[in-house]
Amino acid sequence: MKSNLKMSRSRAVACVIAGAVLISAAHAAHAADPVTLNIVDVAGDLQLTQKGFEAFKAKYPNLVSNITFTNAPAPQLPGKIKAMQAAGRSDIDLVLTGTDALAAGIEQNLWEKLLPDHAAVFPGVLDNYAPGPRRMQDLAQGYGLEVAYMPAGPLLEYNPAKVTDPPKTPEQLLQWCKAHPNKLIYARPANSGPGRTFLMGLPYVLGDKDPRDPINGWDKTWAFLKQLNDCVPYYPGGTSAVMKELGEGTRDMTVTVTGWDINPRALGIVPADFRVQAFDNMTWVNDAHYMVIPKGVPKEKLEVLYKLMNFMLEPAQQALT
Repeated sequence: MKSNLKMSRSRAVACVIAGAVLISAAHAAHAADPVTLNIVDVAGDLQLTQKGFEAFKAKYPNLVSNITFTNAPAPQLPGKIKAMQAAGRSDIDLVLTGTDALAAGIEQNLWEKLLPDHAAVFPGVLDNYAPGPRRMQDLAQGYGLEVAYMPAGPLLEYNPAKVTDPPKTPEQLLQWCKAHPNKLIYARPANSGPGRTFLMGLPYVLGDKDPRDPINGWDKTWAFLKQLNDCVPYYPGGTSAVMKELGEGTRDMTVTVTGWDINPRALGIVPADFRVQAFDNMTWVNDAHYMVIPKGVPKEKLEVLYKLMNFMLEPAQQALT
């Protein structure tokens, strides 16, 4: 009788242990399930980086089952994320942004603090940036990682069949625009890297009092833009629309930056023989794109995102940008 009781107890304990092992294994398997990542681009960055993200998914199918890519206007994104966070929702896992939405998100406390809070998962990441990109990385204040950098512009891109003597000064640009109304176009600076670079570069070219003070130091720039506005038909919501109109021949000239000069040609959106002109005596304005994570992303996704961000900063992926 005692022997049978001992055996029953032993079997019961064994069943409990086995059950616990099975439950633990089930939890582990569930935790290891690949995730879907939702990436929102407000900077036109995917034209440079989407192949890199897709390479990560192909290399790590055990981590990522799917990646959705969405484009959105930069000015609208911070408000959308703030509303989602207030509702306890997490629909966006990674944001690709320029300095505009980056700064707005920092001001509104929307982004996950990456450095130094999670420095252990980004070993030596800051040491890998060259001096120019490192200065732009510092603007992120630890809330994002810079994924693309360029000495941007401002530059003019034009159709040489229609523009035989391209402008080399803002005054020449204004005169050309007046003589060819509706043939110069550029996107709203609030949602366009080329538009923003043109706006930021003008105070230097025009010799304004303080190029770093738009309120008190840009008298010449605001006066110039007011005149230029008379011959610009409208300001599209993004640079992609501008390049499409330029490539189709609806417009003859636009403002651009180095990245937007190269990529639309490579994609066949803009003819390969279109040319670029810099302003005389201009000061280069740098531009950068960043990867940022909105607050509230689940832990199981955060671990995958950290690995993805490191992957995107490797030489093979950087070569694509």
